Amino acid sequence: MGRIAGVAATETRERLLRAAADVFADRGYDGTRVADIAAAAGVSNGALYAHFGSKAELLTDALRTHGRRVLADMFSADPDRSITDLLLTIGRLLPRRPDASGYLLVEALVAARRDEDVARPMRDYVGERAGWLAGLMRVAQAGDELDADLSPDALAHFCLLLAMGSALITPELHAVDDEEWAALLTRIVLGLGRAGGAEPTATPQAPHTRAAQAQTGTAQ
Repeated sequence: MGRIAGVAATETRERLLRAAADVFADRGYDGTRVADIAAAAGVSNGALYAHFGSKAELLTDALRTHGRRVLADMFSADPDRSITDLLLTIGRLLPRRPDASGYLLVEALVAARRDEDVARPMRDYVGERAGWLAGLMRVAQAGDELDADLSPDALAHFCLLLAMGSALITPELHAVDDEEWAALLTRIVLGLGRAGGAEPTATPQAPHTRAAQAQTGTAQ
């Protein structure tokens, strides 16, 4: 029940999530029916409901599964790289045209404003991303990259505003010069450094320690 013949349940679920991401991004949340996703995945409506209880659950699970994880992947691949350098690298990409996951995020944010069934899991999703980012900020503060007096939660919120806002303000609506944007980001990150340019007070942590401290979630 809820499986395609000869296909594992986990593969059926993944197929549904991929189909949901594509259909939501193409038709929007309100314009998508559960039957549309089931058809795109090649399963029956009953098979879909065996894995997901609602269209809202499909939306947020698709976002969690297929949403951008560029920062997390970069950090995992090179945990010795400075956090501020990672943030700058990702920040430079924000003004570019979003991919399918960016449009999926827009649909989820808009739907959450109108539909409490979407808002509840979206609060969890955004909370996961914020928690992961706050953990990363604490690692940067422990390594003396960022001012320790700044709130990690506020820094995480600032990053979320930039990232999610970039999905809404596309180059088609307003473009910015790449070099000018990079210069602004660099100035901002420098301003978030040690207050008054004080000398380091903490010993930089070993890469494995930094990576362990940052693993407070995988939602980014």
